[in-house]
Amino acid sequence: MLLSFFIAAGLICVSIALLNNRMVTKALTACFAVLHIGLTVYCYANLNDIELRYFTFNSTGVLLLAVLSIMTIPTIYHGFIYSAGDDTRKFNIYHVALIALMTFMSGAYLANGMTVLWIFVEATTLAVGLLIYHDRTEIALEATWKYVFICSAGIALAYLGILFLGFIYGREDAASLSFVALAEIINQANPMYLKIAFLFVLIGFSTKMGLFPMHTVTIDAHSVAPPPVSALISTTLMNVGFLAIFRVYRLFSSSSILLFMNSVLIIAGLLSLLVAAGYMLKAKHLKRMLAYSSLENMGLVAIAIGVGGTGYYAALLLLVLHSLAKSSLFYQMGQLSRVLHTFKLDDCGRYMKLYPAGAMVLILGLICILAIPPSGLFISEFMIFKGLVYNDQWLVLIAAIILLCFVVYSMSTRFMHIIFSNPRKEPDIQAPESIKPVESVPQFVFLGIVIVLCFYQPPFLVDLINQSIKLLP
Repeated sequence: MLLSFFIAAGLICVSIALLNNRMVTKALTACFAVLHIGLTVYCYANLNDIELRYFTFNSTGVLLLAVLSIMTIPTIYHGFIYSAGDDTRKFNIYHVALIALMTFMSGAYLANGMTVLWIFVEATTLAVGLLIYHDRTEIALEATWKYVFICSAGIALAYLGILFLGFIYGREDAASLSFVALAEIINQANPMYLKIAFLFVLIGFSTKMGLFPMHTVTIDAHSVAPPPVSALISTTLMNVGFLAIFRVYRLFSSSSILLFMNSVLIIAGLLSLLVAAGYMLKAKHLKRMLAYSSLENMGLVAIAIGVGGTGYYAALLLLVLHSLAKSSLFYQMGQLSRVLHTFKLDDCGRYMKLYPAGAMVLILGLICILAIPPSGLFISEFMIFKGLVYNDQWLVLIAAIILLCFVVYSMSTRFMHIIFSNPRKEPDIQAPESIKPVESVPQFVFLGIVIVLCFYQPPFLVDLINQSIKLLP
């Protein structure tokens, strides 16, 4: 099934490129969405099976693959709307790159070895580069080159971490570096090699996770990428970076460097919160503001893993909920730009009057992303704080709460200005485009799921998360 998926995705991309027909492109892209959902169902039905030797349907990968599948249809739908005015060639390049990105992310989720995972993560860089450059502006070109360069440098650092894993293995058949094989000999390895490998992997893959210190690359990409693409970069692609780091963490968790890894993750998480809070206080670009919000959430995820215990469950739940809430806000940014013709905060205002459905999405999205009850993210953050109290990490708790207060203040004041206030600077008069309220339905659905998960988490979700963390201390 997995081989069929990869072949079908490749054939769809080739067909779109060769046929050069908009209707065919739409039909084939819709077929890919159905195919991806089918793959997710198949993986869940065959949990823990191995296919093509290098891929395993493990619980963590299937959970994040399911999140991608849920986002596939609305991402493609909003992509059709965003690229409606493009010429056919530009329209086709966008959808080829989008399908390639989703395929590469799927491969990364299911990879059972570091080398295969590294290859798919590097491949996502090329696909995202094409999508960032979609509008063909000078700023887009600059952001594209910056993204490709920094991500490539980060992936190179991650590769150095993989080389140290090879030193740990030390045998001729170490080329695959499968997680199962490494787990058998990890306790025999030199702790210094393990620490160096973890640091390189953390710094390298933080380019994808959007975590400090390599967070800048995703911030710049959001400013110019199409909103549906930003929705993927800020959620499912960050999940890819998290998964790479989490698998190495889980692999090393039975060794003597567990406390070292926890300390590094908590420090990286706090620094991410600090950077996010500082820059959100002066953010004047709406998509950059949401990008810093993603940095804040990834910081919380890193702290959650570093805390351990209930933090493991909280981290995975936070990833799922953040993906749904943040993608809804980015989809809405696409509609907001068609109504207000800008992403600049000073030029925004009166959104409730101009597009009430979109304003309601922003209000619900604000509640959800800031973890205000009844948002499901409140449960995740409560579990993280509970873990910090249980571990007597009061300084970390106080610092995190103070920084989150700045985040709450920054986002809430800016969103209220967009929805209710008049623009600080009256922009050039342009008639707002008429938006059909049905376009906001997927966003209400996603935010509704985030709220429901505050009160009820279905057994399959709980089981997938528990299976993902059952081997952790």
